[in-house]
Amino acid sequence: MTSRTVTLLDVARAAGVSKSTVSDALQGSGRVAEATRDRVRAVAEELGYRPNSAARRLRRASTGAVGLHLPATATRLDYYMNLAFGAVERAQEDGLDMVLLAPSGAAGGRIASRVDGLLVIDPEPGDSAVPGLLDAGVPVVTGERYLGPATGPSGAVVCDNAASLTALLDHVTERGARRPALLAPSGSSAWATALRATAGSWGRAHGVAVTLRTVPFAATPAEAEAATRALLAADPAVDAVICAPDGSAPGVLRAATALGRKVGATSASSACGTTSASEASSASGGNGRNGEGARSESGRSESAGPGRPGGAAAAVGPMSAGLLVASCVDGTATRGAEPPVTAVDLRPAAYGRACAELLCDILADRAAPDTVRRHSWSLETRASTGSPG
Repeated sequence: MTSRTVTLLDVARAAGVSKSTVSDALQGSGRVAEATRDRVRAVAEELGYRPNSAARRLRRASTGAVGLHLPATATRLDYYMNLAFGAVERAQEDGLDMVLLAPSGAAGGRIASRVDGLLVIDPEPGDSAVPGLLDAGVPVVTGERYLGPATGPSGAVVCDNAASLTALLDHVTERGARRPALLAPSGSSAWATALRATAGSWGRAHGVAVTLRTVPFAATPAEAEAATRALLAADPAVDAVICAPDGSAPGVLRAATALGRKVGATSASSACGTTSASEASSASGGNGRNGEGARSESGRSESAGPGRPGGAAAAVGPMSAGLLVASCVDGTATRGAEPPVTAVDLRPAAYGRACAELLCDILADRAAPDTVRRHSWSLETRASTGSPG
């Protein structure tokens, strides 16, 4: 059936049922036995059947478009632009246009009249537009879970953000770090909340105090540089900085260079005379996050418990100590930095596709409205943590 478009009649003949039964089975309407419905859907998928989007819009008074709501800071972040392109590409495969919604949003009723469904990415409980979007009366898929009060079921595509930060912390300690710090994102999104909570739980589990300093959700390189300078001045024994905000890593590298810290070498290896993998440079961009010594956001000392391996780091002079740098978000900046920055690749374009695919599946009755799917990530190790680029 690859030489021409597969029709409802083709599916009906292959499944041994009537054309109207196929239509009812695929739309979830009519009185069709569950076994028959499953068989018809399996045959349609095997044959590569795609519903006629124009006819479907006429039957359902559909608009043929879906809306995309991004955080207000998204327009200057590489991550969200790649995500949006992936979402647009996947929606078009189902014959749907993508409408980018203004950050301030609009009343749910007005939105529902213009789109068939909504994608709401990294929804913040503090974003006044989100409740209206979730209650717009059309199917909604969120990129990461919404932690505020929700009015109805919505699908979601989620990453294991706790696991990704755990992988970064494990990696820098394996490379010799004894006093890691996290420049954690502010706000109450699922991503920001998971990173801050994981820093604490990982520290308690490993007997290592993870220094935590909160920076803006979309911290600029300049903000990351200032936070890193303050962090290292307050606690020179910090030997690894993991930065969360997309695009902030260049600021961490500039701060390290200004303070004479050798990026790619730990404090312990510097003390033994080991040279860094590369000198940090301010010429290139990356994803950076800022952390603060062994202190919580309130500035109090916060230790996970006795026995933490910090002796070697504490004995090193602040200007000669090495510094590992890593990022929670990969991108052009981290890959092109000097040295290249170890980072978590969240695969934003694929993530956007996954969000749009779930929404398309819900609209076509191929998935339940409250379906939750997982999205995978990978750890890319580079010279900023003493690993080969």
